[in-house]
Amino acid sequence: MTERLDTKRGEELAEKIAQSRTWLVLDYDGTLAEFAPTPDTLLPDEELIALIRRLAVHSDILRVVILSGRMFSHIQTLLPVPGILLAGTYGLEYQTFEGTKNTLIDNAAERPYLEKLKAAWAALIEDRSGFYLEDKGYTLALHGSKAEEQEAREVIEQANQAAEIVADRSALRVVGGYQFLEVAPTIADKGQSMNTLLERFPWPGAQIIYIGDDDKDEQAFAVVRERGGIPIVVAKEPRQSLALYRLTGPDEVRQWLVALADKLESTRPAGDL
Repeated sequence: MTERLDTKRGEELAEKIAQSRTWLVLDYDGTLAEFAPTPDTLLPDEELIALIRRLAVHSDILRVVILSGRMFSHIQTLLPVPGILLAGTYGLEYQTFEGTKNTLIDNAAERPYLEKLKAAWAALIEDRSGFYLEDKGYTLALHGSKAEEQEAREVIEQANQAAEIVADRSALRVVGGYQFLEVAPTIADKGQSMNTLLERFPWPGAQIIYIGDDDKDEQAFAVVRERGGIPIVVAKEPRQSLALYRLTGPDEVRQWLVALADKLESTRPAGDL
């Protein structure tokens, strides 16, 4: 099982970062913040924004990246911090450190398939409670975490049957999870996005620290491990993971990030920034 990132290990890791170039890649929901009531609920946290700003000013040795499954416009609203790289929809859309927006694909060819599926899924959950249909533009997700478990299983199975027909006819794939289903472009993968970002923004000698909480982040953990980096999973209880260390929740993630910011500020006087 993955080891806890306790105080001693956390201090050692912060010291290592303060002494060398580091990519700090962070998921958002479940990692930096607790999950919102719905995926489209936007609750900017000024304390978190201020913390990320403290880290972002050390851009000569620390590159901060937010890599989220949320759509880009949501991440942009939640973390309006200059000097960081914001990536939404698993990295399909991103804003560079200088503020330029880019997309990895043009989804014009796939959008008609998603529209058909959206109508089918909307009809499937009509008059049912506990379900939420999220349209991210590039992807379509059906959430059933607030529904009764047996009903959610049945609905997700029916939704999956409809999704597989759509995916067979396009460059889309079906991604499952606990009471969750998403249809997304085949390149909507955090592992692929990590490789793409590292190749597009080369930084010789830099180490990678990646913190995330779910199976989509595990895709990136594999890439980080291959590149000699340190993946950290956010999980209340120990679980199987490719991560090397574990933090128990967003509160612990923030505590460690505050300690990192303190370390950077103590070893790098204001005049050096």
